[in-house]
Amino acid sequence: MEETKRYIQSFLSQKKIDISADKAALFAAFASNEQNVNAVKIIQENQKMIMENWMLKNKIHDILTQTVSIPNGTVNKKYYAKIDFNTLGWNDFIALEIEGLENTGLEFTKNDELIGTPEISGDLKIKIKFRIEGEPEDSALNEKVLTLIINPDPKSLWKNIESDKNDPFWKPDNEAVAAKFLDKNIVVASKRGRSHANTGSFREDDFAFKNLKEIGWSVLAVSDGAGSAKLSRKGSKIACETVIQYFEENLNPENLKEFDQVLAEHHNKASDETSKKISHFVYQNLSKAAHAAHQKLEEFAIKNETELKNLHATLIFALVKKYDFGYAILTFGIGDCPIGLLNKDLTEIKLMNWLDVGDFGGGTRFVTMPEIFQNDKFSTRFGFKLVDDFSYLMLMTDGIYDPKFVVEANLEKIEKWKDFLDDLNGGNEDGSTVDFSKENSDIAQQLSSWMDFWSPGNHDDRTLAIIY
Repeated sequence: MEETKRYIQSFLSQKKIDISADKAALFAAFASNEQNVNAVKIIQENQKMIMENWMLKNKIHDILTQTVSIPNGTVNKKYYAKIDFNTLGWNDFIALEIEGLENTGLEFTKNDELIGTPEISGDLKIKIKFRIEGEPEDSALNEKVLTLIINPDPKSLWKNIESDKNDPFWKPDNEAVAAKFLDKNIVVASKRGRSHANTGSFREDDFAFKNLKEIGWSVLAVSDGAGSAKLSRKGSKIACETVIQYFEENLNPENLKEFDQVLAEHHNKASDETSKKISHFVYQNLSKAAHAAHQKLEEFAIKNETELKNLHATLIFALVKKYDFGYAILTFGIGDCPIGLLNKDLTEIKLMNWLDVGDFGGGTRFVTMPEIFQNDKFSTRFGFKLVDDFSYLMLMTDGIYDPKFVVEANLEKIEKWKDFLDDLNGGNEDGSTVDFSKENSDIAQQLSSWMDFWSPGNHDDRTLAIIY
């Protein structure tokens, strides 16, 4: 009764009607009247219902107008986003449906996660249909739309136009091969860069290798044609093939006997004398091979009435032999392509050449440059290592080195090479794996596929040769 009395008194006061003291008994009787008590009760219930309805509508409106941001995705790249209902204040949902994910490659999980691999690009409209606590069970679901931006796969934006097969100096856009190399295996892949594929131009990188069985040596050469040189595709090919040809024609068992003996002595007891003899042999033979490549390029330029600079190409090569006491590895390098030798237990890396980059090298150099052979640093371009065994000997062009090692200093860090091996073994966002088990017959194709990795700003030709 007191509650009814206070309610009626408040109501009358709002209407500027005051109850005087002499009418207190009259008001008390009025407020206790059953009809008035019921009327107040009905009014209060209606007010409560109106308030609840307003709060419900207001809550729904706030949800519908609430800004919800979810991270952008990319086609063919794994996607994950958590829609935290508690943080958003959506913990009173009693019904929930998600629409708009059909044929997108994405799904909404029971843990409120948006996951998958987007298959289409564009602004995806994700419809969240919901009912909150307090709404009738048979009421229509409310609808809120979230926009998820899926960017195109960057790779898909690049064209892949075949190079002109009618060009007199045409060569395949991509090459991959696996074979034996001494008692080890070799796999090489050379792939035209996206920047060249996009315009239908040629692969400028090249490689060549051969087992010279008569003398027991094997040779591997890799070259990167300069992008600014219009015939560099031919220059790199000539450089690699000439190195192989030189050693085929100029090394024979007779003139290698002395060197074999020196290596055996050096292995038993290294001395200044054996070191000097080895350095002399390496310099004499490898420098002649490099110079032969230069001469072949000069001859080609003259014959084809073009400038030698149009054939600009780097050149690195390795000459390797297996002895009873280990492996002799001889190397040479011009340009910015590294040669890395990893020991058997992957605890050490030996960079077998210095790179013509930065302040030290003064910029990229090419085997076409005559001044290379007169420079006082020429003798430092040779490398030699005698090892019991090794796990990998790798030669690569800057299309691999730049994205995977970034700076020259990283080439001498074993942890960076371990990261590189992990990448080759599948530790990458594409899950692309190169299986180095010796019975794997698909390794050449695997390495070629691995080379499709995406690296912003790095779209040059890629060549990687691995002896393992």
